[in-house]
Amino acid sequence: MRDLTIVDFLTRLADRVPAPGGGATAALHAAQAAALLGMVARYTTGEKYTEHAETVVSVIAETDTLRARALKLAEDDAAAFTAVTDAYRLPKGPERSAAIAVALQGAAEPPARVAEAATRVVELCELMLPIGNRNVVTDVAAAAEAARAALTTARVNVEVNLGGIKDERIREELNIRLSGVDAAVARADWVTAEVREEIKQ
Repeated sequence: MRDLTIVDFLTRLADRVPAPGGGATAALHAAQAAALLGMVARYTTGEKYTEHAETVVSVIAETDTLRARALKLAEDDAAAFTAVTDAYRLPKGPERSAAIAVALQGAAEPPARVAEAATRVVELCELMLPIGNRNVVTDVAAAAEAARAALTTARVNVEVNLGGIKDERIREELNIRLSGVDAAVARADWVTAEVREEIKQ
């Protein structure tokens, strides 16, 4: 997926094929969020920002890591969802039911990790908001909004798999991992609201 042009990816996304789908787009939202914030951090360098240099260097490194992780999760999601469709094609019987349950558990993992990555991007947006180069402050909001989309899209892509996961412990763990999504979304909204207020002045 990482080698596709944007046009080719969107063509495949629009096609009648199982993957890529919503889970992959959630991961790409997170990757774009990390990339945008990395750009803000790179514009927040030089003598004027010496006081925050350590923080900025740390944000650049972490957003680069998050961007790469999210892109890998987009590919993992597509592979996991393909495994689900393969499991549903098996002949009816106990083996098929077991294969579907295992595949659904596997399909829930990439979006759960996307939600975690996106939550971290929101935290980094909050960190960069007061110190970032004001010429690119709207990109802090854009990063927060992309992370917000990643969070809500990832959550629904975990939830759609929960019904078929028979292991109650796994279901509970996934629900716990999603429990912070609403708070992270609210924080992303706050970042955007702060930026909008600033640019009105």
